[in-house]
Amino acid sequence: MGKAQGAGMEYGRAGVPAAEQCQWLWTQRPACTVTAASSQCQRREATLVRVIVTGATGKMGRRVIDLVHADPEVELVGAITHRTHAALGRDAGAVAGIGPIGVVVEHDCTRTLSQADVIIDFSVPDAALAYIRLAAAHAKAMVVGTTGFTAAQHTEIRHLSQHMPCFMAPNMSVGVNVMLHVLGQLVTLLGPGYDIEILEAHHRTKVDAPSGTALRMAAVVAEARGNVLDDVAVYGRRGMIGRRSDTEIGIQVVRAGEIVGEHTVLFGGPGERLELVHRSQSRDTFASGALRAAKWMMQQPWGLYSMEDLLRLT
Repeated sequence: MGKAQGAGMEYGRAGVPAAEQCQWLWTQRPACTVTAASSQCQRREATLVRVIVTGATGKMGRRVIDLVHADPEVELVGAITHRTHAALGRDAGAVAGIGPIGVVVEHDCTRTLSQADVIIDFSVPDAALAYIRLAAAHAKAMVVGTTGFTAAQHTEIRHLSQHMPCFMAPNMSVGVNVMLHVLGQLVTLLGPGYDIEILEAHHRTKVDAPSGTALRMAAVVAEARGNVLDDVAVYGRRGMIGRRSDTEIGIQVVRAGEIVGEHTVLFGGPGERLELVHRSQSRDTFASGALRAAKWMMQQPWGLYSMEDLLRLT
């Protein structure tokens, strides 16, 4: 991930391959600028990143809208939800609880797509994939926080990212991604004498399980041990299961109340237990990460990117 993709045989501007020319045009696109002034500071210019939020009526979408509206470097130009939602036609700011902001909730982003630089998506896999296809068709940047994609959907997304800049992360939290970075090192340092279990807890309305973050943690552990996750993952236990194998990675799920998100990697060794824990106390952690990614993507060529790329952890 993180490298520009795509190649072309035809040549355009100044002998540059057509695919590279398209990427050049992306990075050289006209900037929309605003002027901000106050009694305490001089007038200054700032480049606006124009955003469409898909999944705008969900828990995460509403927080993204709030933070976008509060950020002078970002402008909301569209708010999208599914075609049967009761909020259709209402002001997106009112739906998000911040008061009217002049952007109406719609079920189709084609009307506002030409105004946007980037789509930020926190929806469901099938809808998110449709938005990614649309973004690729119009060479728009995409920031995807949706989880629960199938292997086939991930393959299609990798292909689509050859035609647009696409950022995907199962978790937009900086803390979680630093935890992922050190997790593999911890597995290696502790060695094979420790059993590893991953526990995740989320609110009662989260529809996919295990969380994308828990699955990513399990994949990091498996890779650090030289295993394939599908061969060693154990999802919950019940009945006479027999003795635990040395290689298995247990993944346990809790869904209750309004838990924002908690992930624990437990290392059980001879005479001791070590736990690596991350607890999200606010969805703003993820929303601010998505905005940071959206701004960063304005400088990236076509390709597929992750939080590791943004944070330069690779």
